[in-house]
Amino acid sequence: MADRLEEYRRKRDAARTPEPVPPERPRRRRKAGEARFVIQQHHARALHWDLRLEHDGVLASWAVPRGLPRDTGRNHLAVHTEDHPMEYLDFHGEIPAGEYGGGTMTVHDRGTYQCEKWRDDEVIVVLHGARTSGRYVLFATGGRDGRDWMVRRTDPPPPGWTSMPELVRPMHPTPSGRLPGDSAEWGYELRWDGVRAMAYVSGGRLRLLSETDEDVTGTYPWLRDMAEALAPTEAVLDGVLVRIDSAGRVRPARTGRAGPDAQFLLFDLLWLEGVASLDVPYAQRRELLDGLALAGPHWQTPPWFPGTGAEALDTARGQGLPGVVAKRLDSVYEPGRRSRRWLSIEAG
Repeated sequence: MADRLEEYRRKRDAARTPEPVPPERPRRRRKAGEARFVIQQHHARALHWDLRLEHDGVLASWAVPRGLPRDTGRNHLAVHTEDHPMEYLDFHGEIPAGEYGGGTMTVHDRGTYQCEKWRDDEVIVVLHGARTSGRYVLFATGGRDGRDWMVRRTDPPPPGWTSMPELVRPMHPTPSGRLPGDSAEWGYELRWDGVRAMAYVSGGRLRLLSETDEDVTGTYPWLRDMAEALAPTEAVLDGVLVRIDSAGRVRPARTGRAGPDAQFLLFDLLWLEGVASLDVPYAQRRELLDGLALAGPHWQTPPWFPGTGAEALDTARGQGLPGVVAKRLDSVYEPGRRSRRWLSIEAG
């Protein structure tokens, strides 16, 4: 009987990795209808997700760089890797640097699946997991000794799901000479002298667009780690790129050089996990954004001040900032428009 785990064992040293490395033994089959799967999030040389399906006593495995697609109409690359032992269903931990697959591995989801087709070049399954469910087809595309595959979702996404928008243009405030009179109906943010940018985060990858719809992802390579930190969450975020020096002075982040002063300040959330929030009132969008707890070496969510315009303006003056932006608590997000429901007030 062929050893399905020969390649797996060849790539691993049981004395140097915490991964399960079982001895050679006959395959164990389970009863029909009890097939299990696991999806592991793997922070290796590059972030990816590993899909493993129980089949013929081992775990057939694919590395999926962007994760399984959540809606129909798009294919994701899936690299067919070596079979893994059944013990890998529960594996999580740190694979030492220098070892094959070195990095942190966590269990993203697990469950059972129904197999509709299993051929050497095509697999169709229906997954039933805590976080992942749906009908998926994996199919070989040729090349690299049969390793190159794609994965596509073939059934409709859950009710209410919307695909991530390709483009959301930023909303702008209207200049105003004073704070609004009914301060309690407004929220206030400090105004930052920076480069406005829209961040599209999906599958641990970042796409960053400027106010003029230009792709500037490559201009700010220091921000790519934010997408990995946010994974597997997918979102569209609005913010401003700045540099804050040791004296607290803020200036636009117009170069790609990384440094401790480079920051992406996030102040709005426009789409999250299949749900558009453009029509959600500003106060609730801020609650959703704060709930993501976005904080890292080069990104953060600055505080906002509900109903306290004068205090926010004093804070802006004290920090040498241009002023504040007042936003009605019930205001929706109006892409590409300059609205009087957002007001820009100079610090003076």
